[in-house]
Amino acid sequence: MARSILIVDDYATFRASARSLLEAEGFDVVGEAENGVIALKLAKELEPEVVLLDVHLPDFDGFEVAERLRELESPPIVILTSSRDDYRSLVGASSARAFLRKDELSGAALASVLAAN
Repeated sequence: MARSILIVDDYATFRASARSLLEAEGFDVVGEAENGVIALKLAKELEPEVVLLDVHLPDFDGFEVAERLRELESPPIVILTSSRDDYRSLVGASSARAFLRKDELSGAALASVLAAN
């Protein structure tokens, strides 16, 4: 069964690209959000297994959204994304499961991260 994913990023072009790439590799993208407020609302409604979450959002940073997602009744696995690799070292102290740089995103990379965690 395909893993359900919510993509959260303030850039529509990245969301569309990530959706196409992940769906082509068998993932079920159940929704998209452009900010933290919408991400939290959709996560409650859709209950995705995985949230692919940008670190930089217009309202909250991804680390705060990840913390709030952890409080849900059925918390998703959170994978933080950014084009900047320096955030990778901050993931261990957060409630996110892992980090993927945006240019590393692929179905295989996501599957590998999910399998390792």
